[in-house]
Amino acid sequence: MIHPTAIIDPSAKIADDCEIGAYSIVGPDVSIGRGTSIGPHVVLKGPTTIGTENRIFQFASIGEDPQDLKYDGEHTELHIGNNNTIREFTTINRGTEGGGGETRIGDHNLFMAYIHVAHDCIIGDHIVMANGASLAGHVTVNDYAILAGFACVHQFCEIGEHAFVGLNSVANRDVAPFTMAVGNYATGKGINKNGLRRREFSEEAIRALHRAYMVLLRNHGEREKSIALLAEDAAKHKEVARLISFVENSQRGVVR
Repeated sequence: MIHPTAIIDPSAKIADDCEIGAYSIVGPDVSIGRGTSIGPHVVLKGPTTIGTENRIFQFASIGEDPQDLKYDGEHTELHIGNNNTIREFTTINRGTEGGGGETRIGDHNLFMAYIHVAHDCIIGDHIVMANGASLAGHVTVNDYAILAGFACVHQFCEIGEHAFVGLNSVANRDVAPFTMAVGNYATGKGINKNGLRRREFSEEAIRALHRAYMVLLRNHGEREKSIALLAEDAAKHKEVARLISFVENSQRGVVR
């Protein structure tokens, strides 16, 4: 299951049924779980932990040092969960001491070709990043978000769950959950209705989210008054309550 040209450090921990392709390099302090397939010409650098049933395609660079001038060789880590697909030329860097010391990837994510995930990013589950999308350092992407091709996210931003960031868009502020952000710089384009319907959100919940979006992110009145107007919907719909909470707690401001 391991090609004879692959270079494996003796300290690497590799499950018996893993596949490792030609000319790939697995460095020290790398752990690879069962059922994971590593293509040819992949470089894995530790400390990195990779879970089960992942597929990593050729020419990916996983667990390399962070691209941060403050990094000085200190111990930092990368953790990748289960059932992820990481396509060609993707780069995922370890964390930095100032960012908590780790980059973390969840489960069931698709990273298409030429993706970059920088140091200290936290990626949830069931996320799609299309070709060329990039995350700067310290970005959080929540479950079921989609980043279209060549979308870019500024450092320290957060992308909410079920959000959609459009083709070639640059998000320099947080993107609220359930919404769409499009453009350079990205501006709000309403609720991600098609995505929510595909994930079987009720029409009532989608309508409530649309009302909340219009009140919170299209109304230029006082935020406290806007939130008060949504109290009834927030009590009935957890999605509306989550949207309000996200906007209230945003550190960078929210794309409108």
